[in-house]
Amino acid sequence: MDLELIQHAVPVLLKGLWMTALLTGLSVLLGFNLGLGLALIRLSESRFVAGFAKYYSLAFRGTPLLVQLFLFYYGLGQLPFVRNNAAIWWVISDGTRCAVMAIALNTAAYTSEILRGGLMSIPAGLREAAKAGGMSPFLRFRRIEFPLAIRQALPAYGNELVLVVKGTSLASTITVLEITGYTKRLMSQTYAIFEVFAIAGALYLVINLILIGLVRMTERHLMRHEGR
Repeated sequence: MDLELIQHAVPVLLKGLWMTALLTGLSVLLGFNLGLGLALIRLSESRFVAGFAKYYSLAFRGTPLLVQLFLFYYGLGQLPFVRNNAAIWWVISDGTRCAVMAIALNTAAYTSEILRGGLMSIPAGLREAAKAGGMSPFLRFRRIEFPLAIRQALPAYGNELVLVVKGTSLASTITVLEITGYTKRLMSQTYAIFEVFAIAGALYLVINLILIGLVRMTERHLMRHEGR
């Protein structure tokens, strides 16, 4: 590999690192909260309400993230009511905001299924004991159900976080300059396809290794009483 090219490429690609981190952080923040809400709705006794969460999850998990990005960025702007709505137009008129929305909605669908599995794994006896102890539904959820569910769901959710990081690379298709966006720009300037994409791949690998390490640290912290 050309060392001079690497010295030139690394600083350029690092410019996209903060945008990748921004897309990941905002998408995960929004997607987790939405996914938690959908998981609770999915467990609702109302078939209509639970059905909404079910079909939302099916729609977003059954279609590629790239298609969703194109629909939101290029498709929604063609609808008159979207162009006439200032709030919606503010979101979809900018590539970064649109990418955050699309990735957040996508990861919310997967997160809802992961958290639903965690909530369903809680023994019914614990819920009954909490009810018998006089806990309100909110207190029961905050002190018993959510901590236990997140502990069960964390390994699967760690995989979802890695997929979100990799999914941010698709934002370059709607003009967002994150790591892959800068990589494509650098490739067109230098024609060093292998070197440039190898460096970009190494950056994504480092990000994901750090993320996996943080998830495992959190997992060990939550499981610290298991061995006693």
